[in-house]
Amino acid sequence: MQKVKIIGGGLAGAEAAYQLAKRGVKVALYDIKPLQKTPAHKSDKYAELVCSNSLKSNDVYGNAAGLLKEEMRLLGSLVIDAADKTRVPAGNALAVDREKFAEYITNKLKEEENIEHISEEVTDIDTDEYTIIASGPLTTEKLSQNIKTLVGDGLSFYDASAPIIEFDSIDMENAFFGDRYDKGNGDHINCPMNKEEYLAFMDALRSAKRAELHGFENSAVFEGCMPVEVMAERGLDTLRFGPLKPVGLTDPKTGRWAYACLQLRKEDADGIMYNMVGFQTNLLWGEQKRVFSLIPALKNAEYFRYGVMHRNTFINSPKVLNPDYSLKEHDKVYFAGQITGVEGYVESAASGLMAALYLSKKLNGEKVETVSDKTVLGSLAKYITTENKDFQPMNANFGILPPMDRIIRDKAERKRAQAERSLAEISRFKEDMEIE
Repeated sequence: MQKVKIIGGGLAGAEAAYQLAKRGVKVALYDIKPLQKTPAHKSDKYAELVCSNSLKSNDVYGNAAGLLKEEMRLLGSLVIDAADKTRVPAGNALAVDREKFAEYITNKLKEEENIEHISEEVTDIDTDEYTIIASGPLTTEKLSQNIKTLVGDGLSFYDASAPIIEFDSIDMENAFFGDRYDKGNGDHINCPMNKEEYLAFMDALRSAKRAELHGFENSAVFEGCMPVEVMAERGLDTLRFGPLKPVGLTDPKTGRWAYACLQLRKEDADGIMYNMVGFQTNLLWGEQKRVFSLIPALKNAEYFRYGVMHRNTFINSPKVLNPDYSLKEHDKVYFAGQITGVEGYVESAASGLMAALYLSKKLNGEKVETVSDKTVLGSLAKYITTENKDFQPMNANFGILPPMDRIIRDKAERKRAQAERSLAEISRFKEDMEIE
């Protein structure tokens, strides 16, 4: 059996390497770390989370992100196993301790005797050898140029990450614990603002200086991870309907919802670090401290990490990819992760999981049957491989699942029915794939 080259040790690459290795496939896992790092990376470990520690909702029957995670659990996903084992309190969301999460996955991969670990930048792709390209949204320039020779011009957009704050520096006299509509365990910290405070904050945010961007080809911003200062330009109340939405957050001091309210989410199991939810930014670091200090609870905030912005790149998957994540023109070359146009940590890992499962079947000389599009796993693959003149990244949502064969008017009931149908399909797929 041929050795498979995997390019990239992020969530997709790590998942793919693990799935192939435990099926007896020899894997050469290439990652530029620790010899090099992209602007967003800090750790030497595999599967580093760089934008958020949240893997979104864990609600299987009411949220597509939760359903996707359950599908992956049933198929033996390493990433979901790691998340479950390193979880930190975050209401209904599955949030993890970043360091423990990456460490767990790294250790699992290092324990696999079928994986060769190579710290080296890959710049060339040999279409005659089995390869999974999971280089992520921060693919190096040399590799990007080589990918373009295979797939034509790709697309790129900016992606920004949110600041992380030290818990002890948060003014809890001006904040309170609680989840929206009291759903969850009250793990978020809420930072309310009155109208006067909000208007002062917006004025400062709109006039704040931004960091200069280097090495980017265009200034397109992906809607799913938009910098807060860009959002603010769209209207005075935009943030009050976005990351500063006060709805469902009752301030115990007043018994009412505030005019605007920032949520902070726990980053680590010990509750030392908190992430500013939805506050991806490219402001200068000094400007971040100045502007965000206008939020009363953050007037003395100390930052473990300021927000940063970096480039994301993805290929025109509808034009070049098959539903099994292999290239139409070079079927030994697979793509996985955000570079395919799936958006989000779990979605990226999911594509690595499926690419590896399909490739393992091909290597065994077996017929490859892709998972039904009645599942989130299948519908994501269908979305990114279906003709689309205005292709943009997509995350897990019920909108990409096919409708039920009967009319269900109640939205919650309809989602539950779709989820039950999906899990039944996954069970059949699991049996066909002979997954224990």
